[in-house]
Amino acid sequence: MELMHKLSPSAFFRFILSLCVSVLGGLLFTAIHTPIPWLLGPMVFMLLGSQVVKLPLLWPTSIRDYGILIVGYSIGLSLTADALQGILHQLPVMLLMTLLLIGLCTLTAYIASKLTDFDFPSLLVGSIPGGLSQMVSLAEEIKSINLTLVTFLQVTRLILIVFCVPFLVFSPWIGGAAGAAADPQAAQAASWMNLFPEILLYGPLCVAGAWVARKLRFPTAFMLGPMIVMCVIHLTTTMQTSPLPSSLLNISQLMIGSHVGLMLRPQHLQRKTQTITLAVLSSVLLIASSLGLSYVLMQLFSLSAATSLLSMAPGGMDQMSIMAHEVNANLSVVSGYQLFRILFIFFIVSSVLKLLLTHMLKKKEERVRSSRS
Repeated sequence: MELMHKLSPSAFFRFILSLCVSVLGGLLFTAIHTPIPWLLGPMVFMLLGSQVVKLPLLWPTSIRDYGILIVGYSIGLSLTADALQGILHQLPVMLLMTLLLIGLCTLTAYIASKLTDFDFPSLLVGSIPGGLSQMVSLAEEIKSINLTLVTFLQVTRLILIVFCVPFLVFSPWIGGAAGAAADPQAAQAASWMNLFPEILLYGPLCVAGAWVARKLRFPTAFMLGPMIVMCVIHLTTTMQTSPLPSSLLNISQLMIGSHVGLMLRPQHLQRKTQTITLAVLSSVLLIASSLGLSYVLMQLFSLSAATSLLSMAPGGMDQMSIMAHEVNANLSVVSGYQLFRILFIFFIVSSVLKLLLTHMLKKKEERVRSSRS
């Protein structure tokens, strides 16, 4: 409600219009039985509404953040003592898989720089998976980086993965359709009434956790903060922690999908055809590579195909966790791999890239100065 008061009358009208478009997308995708309809429907309809129909759509980032908070709560419930022990056991493999994925992205960026007019530093920053906000922030800090290109490559990858992975997960090859059948007992327990009165305590604690994580500049603070809060409560107390009802998870999907759909802005590109082709091809290559790595992961730890794919998919942690919940994949394993990659990119890759790219740009400037003299 506080957010609504902050919006001007024109902005409020744009938000209501956007909400109607998102709900319409969710309803239509539900009617045609697509996977995760309340994530894909709003995403596609917001993308088409803003880019094709040219509607003045608006979706405040804070609404997306609270949608991510809901997902963080759900992930926190899955992090039991056994689940955390399993994650610790797989840490070496998490590191190896992350390094392989980043190495592939580096190779792809290098080849693309030789085949196109784009520079390698911009392509590299735009190709690193799982760290959209971190990579865009890094691009803003380093001069000579093409910020528009970086943003477009990152957003295109995210949208393609969020759209394609659900169909792979639900495909007969992955076996997601079989795993998607909900547990009747779990469905019965996940009701609105079972959330009370504990949710009156958990809700403010999750918001506080997100606020603290944001102040500490954690990546994906609105997911990591609530996730840690609920994990601690779940492990250290005997208080009841009820799963969230499916209707609330659908609302969170709408809150996230609507924001993702508005992120793509091809009108800001200078070489549209070349950039779009590059973004699509690199994203398809990344998805194919994730499939290969997920097969290796599945063989190593006897995981389901859906769990392995969602663990390796280079999309957002919130979107992959939503899909894991929908197909009854191992949510703790999926969130563990996704979280490890986010933290690794945030704390290690960003710093290394900044030093490396700054050094490369200095060398380039020195060569230019020496050639002029």
